[in-house]
Amino acid sequence: MTGGDAAARFFCADAARLRGDTLAGTAPYGVTWILIEYLAGWPPNGFDGLPLEPETKQLVFDAAHAMRARILLVRRHHRSRAPDGPRDWAVLRYADDGTHRQTRGTWQRDEDLAGIVDALAAPGETGHPPMVLVCAHGQHDTCCAVRGRPVARVLSERWPELVWECTHVGGDRFAANVVVAPDGVYYGNLDATSSVTAIAEHLADRVHPDHLRGYTNLFPPQQAAVAAVLREFGPAGRHHYVVEDTARFGDRWNVRVTGRTPRSPVHDVEVRSYRTAPRQLTCRGLSMSSAVVYEARLSPVGRW
Repeated sequence: MTGGDAAARFFCADAARLRGDTLAGTAPYGVTWILIEYLAGWPPNGFDGLPLEPETKQLVFDAAHAMRARILLVRRHHRSRAPDGPRDWAVLRYADDGTHRQTRGTWQRDEDLAGIVDALAAPGETGHPPMVLVCAHGQHDTCCAVRGRPVARVLSERWPELVWECTHVGGDRFAANVVVAPDGVYYGNLDATSSVTAIAEHLADRVHPDHLRGYTNLFPPQQAAVAAVLREFGPAGRHHYVVEDTARFGDRWNVRVTGRTPRSPVHDVEVRSYRTAPRQLTCRGLSMSSAVVYEARLSPVGRW
């Protein structure tokens, strides 16, 4: 690549930072994750593109679709396992009360992945630590590898048992993206330094708004409202706040957020949405698209 070609190359995460794209309200909705350890190269479309035994692959896909579960391929940053040895899979579920449930298994033959179908129908176990997923899916988007892999490396060195690289989680322009599951918390615009701080605080049950994209059990306006409360009153535990009510009026929402403790104050948040001008939002997607932005502010009653 010549110097001129390098200078002209487009990186969506660089462009998003220059524009100051808003993070809050950009986490995709979802409360169930299927993780499949896969050591070979990841195709651009992840699980859909794997050369698995067709019947088993369809069983897993249909069961995931019925549960609205997201399937992610995962691997350890250093890929230390033998390629022909047993690999892990896991089903993770978010619960509003914080008693998250997980079911884990291993597979060697493609047919072993049918265990995921049974796991989706079972309640799962409590007591497992969360899994920290770093999007490093370079075949999907260049920025996911360029920004994601350094973050995966430093987090893996700090928490080797918790951290996995994963396929596309959405929001390429916010790379490096990190998802803590089944907590259902998306962080974006991370680098090697900020990622360690964000995850250390998260594991200590302090969610900060600076890199928060949103909680995946909430819809975008609700995510933006909770982020606004965190900005105003400081970091809080993952389950400290609950959305009590949401009313929509066209492109505006009134979202009521309260704490879970007795006599918690009420925070009324006004959220407005608008679309940006068309722009290139991913490294590989050459078409221009607009993005929805959510702006939130506490109303006077929210300052009781």
